[in-house]
Amino acid sequence: MNSPEPATTASLATTVSDTTVSDTTVSDTITGDVAGVDAASSDAASSDAASSDAASSDAASGDAASGDAASGDAAGGAVIGVGAASGDAISGDVAGGAVIGVGAASGSAADSAERAIAERNLCGLVGALAKQIEGHIRERAGALDLTAAQAVALRELTGPMTMRDLADRMSCEPSNATFVVDRLEEQGIVERRPHPGDRRAKQLVLTSEGAALRERLIDLLTEASPLARLTSEEQSTLNDLLTRVVR
Repeated sequence: MNSPEPATTASLATTVSDTTVSDTTVSDTITGDVAGVDAASSDAASSDAASSDAASSDAASGDAASGDAASGDAAGGAVIGVGAASGDAISGDVAGGAVIGVGAASGSAADSAERAIAERNLCGLVGALAKQIEGHIRERAGALDLTAAQAVALRELTGPMTMRDLADRMSCEPSNATFVVDRLEEQGIVERRPHPGDRRAKQLVLTSEGAALRERLIDLLTEASPLARLTSEEQSTLNDLLTRVVR
């Protein structure tokens, strides 16, 4: 068995050199690869950063544009729109409609209140006048030995009429008018006669004594009457106004 040949100095140098060259090559290759990777990574990173910056810049620009647009919309559209709406609401609906409506409603309520007061005053005056006239009739009727109702019946008997017609003039029920006429008939002041146009009805007619009594009554009622304070024209005006109200 042959023993291994001892390595010479030249062969060791060649081996080391080869190894060194090989290591160097590998190292260079690795370094180059690493550098290339780093460069590529650096380029990619730079590219990404640039893209990111650009995107951020675009996004910022977009945000800024959106912000401007939003601000513009807010300033120009929303705010102005709200302002316009508020202006319309204040100027139109509130000032023009609601306020004026409230004013109109207040004016209408004031008018109604004034009319209610005026009507109450008129009713009080009419009622007071009616009481004065009633008291005057009672006083004058007593001077002729008549009741106030009998005096009113005589005053309203301006000619032949039915019991219903007399009741309407006296503003009472026919039964009440019948009671008054019965008393007048007993005194020979009024008599019942057949109605010329209706066999079932009767007419009330003053007797001669009744006609004379009525003339005396009218004179007494006219004298010092509450209505005598008015002129003929004023009485005519009052008559027209009361006729419009009653009818």
